[in-house]
Amino acid sequence: MNKFFQTIGQSASGLLRDEEGAQVVEYALIIAVVSIALVVALKGLTSNGGSFGTFISRVALCLTSTNGGCV
Repeated sequence: MNKFFQTIGQSASGLLRDEEGAQVVEYALIIAVVSIALVVALKGLTSNGGSFGTFISRVALCLTSTNGGCV
């Protein structure tokens, strides 16, 4: 059992020294921050009858209507 933890410790220290692993973590953090910013922005646009929600509703109506009278 002790050898198991020793192997895990060596693997973890190897990952911490690996610069490519650090780059992956940095990219993951950037993606997470951008995703959170997009969610917050879209929530602000769609809350309280926001214009973005109205726009999406109109696009959906125009795509599904058969009269072609969308302006």
